[in-house]
Amino acid sequence: MKETFLDRLGIPHALRWGFVGVLVFMTGNGTESNFISPHIEAVLGSPEATVATIISMYGLAVLIASYLAGALADLWGPRRVMTLGVVVWVVFEVLFLLSLQAESFWGVTITYFLRGFGYPLFAFAFLVWIAAVTPYHRNGAAVGWFYVMFTGGLPTLGSLFAIGMIPAFGGSTGGETAAMVGATALVVVGWAICHFGVREGHAHQRLAPAGESNAQVLTAGLRLTASNPKILMGFLVRLINTAPQYGMFVILPTVIAVDLGWGQSRWLTMTVFVYATNILVNAVFGWVGDKWGWRRTVQWFGVFGSAVGLLLWWYVPQAVPAGSTWGFWVSVAAGCVFGCLLAGFVPMGAIMPALAPDHKGAAMAMYTTAAGGAAFLGAAVVAIMLALGTGNVGVVWAFVALYAAAFVMMYWLDVPQRAEDLPTSADSAGVGERA
Repeated sequence: MKETFLDRLGIPHALRWGFVGVLVFMTGNGTESNFISPHIEAVLGSPEATVATIISMYGLAVLIASYLAGALADLWGPRRVMTLGVVVWVVFEVLFLLSLQAESFWGVTITYFLRGFGYPLFAFAFLVWIAAVTPYHRNGAAVGWFYVMFTGGLPTLGSLFAIGMIPAFGGSTGGETAAMVGATALVVVGWAICHFGVREGHAHQRLAPAGESNAQVLTAGLRLTASNPKILMGFLVRLINTAPQYGMFVILPTVIAVDLGWGQSRWLTMTVFVYATNILVNAVFGWVGDKWGWRRTVQWFGVFGSAVGLLLWWYVPQAVPAGSTWGFWVSVAAGCVFGCLLAGFVPMGAIMPALAPDHKGAAMAMYTTAAGGAAFLGAAVVAIMLALGTGNVGVVWAFVALYAAAFVMMYWLDVPQRAEDLPTSADSAGVGERA
């Protein structure tokens, strides 16, 4: 088939509407991301540490679903898994909103946990679809474009949608509830774009090797991780990657809006700028990784750069005059450094399948697990550090320590960047046949 302009950019032409659908879906999913913690706290009257625990349970569901997204896409084909994801999201979002209205602590906790299974099944099944279709030498760019759409929705356009919806419906918790109702419509529209806009042969096709049983497919990623230490290290690096992002979603809304006096609207504006910066460079770092080296790009831009950016995002707002306009924009610029360098992790989506070329599907299952598990790790670090009494400063430095561990692990994750140079995965033998 003749290559198109989109193919050369790194977007498989056959999946082009899928990328658009992911953007719209993740906009709906990301609408609540920067106000859900104080919203639950206000509605239930629960302390911050308890809300962090609720959100960490949501993150646990995201972690489990992220593994299932890769495994089930291998087994059933990506389209069915994406449809399952949207059904789970919508059903439990409705029940979650009803539980909030009833001010039921356990109802909120359970329904929010179960809704956490929704977006990874949708988004990461599509990432597996991308890996199945994209030529090897363009994997970095393709993953970069996926994260342009993913981060474009969560939290960037999601926050922008919230900025418009919350005051339009009276502000406060009532406006936030209306924003979440509107977000549900966006989720359904995003699924419809993917479902009706993409006609590609892998949609319902089993991606796993024909000789493997269902149980073997579902456990392939775990068995591969147990037999290949580099897969485990890659999993841990990707897990650490965006954990600070999710941790900041828990602590910064109150710090920026209340403690430093800038208000909710400016906090949401800050997240739009920070993650808009991330969107602009996601594809760039995919290209940089393809040219300069995937490992070096992740280690120096992603890991080291993100640690520096995170410290700037935390300490600069503390250093400028609270509530001042110029101080706010300087703080936004500091956050944008973090958003920009966070994109340096993009080539991990190409490194993981290259670490086990005979078992790409299983490797991608572990990659998607780590990508989703970052939400759990981020919230869990907040809950643990606050329980230990370290305060928010302790949370930030805990994330910096995790980045230091990731920096060291990256030394073992160098892989060939041409398909013809890939070895067979002798160290993962027994997991399955060549994908």
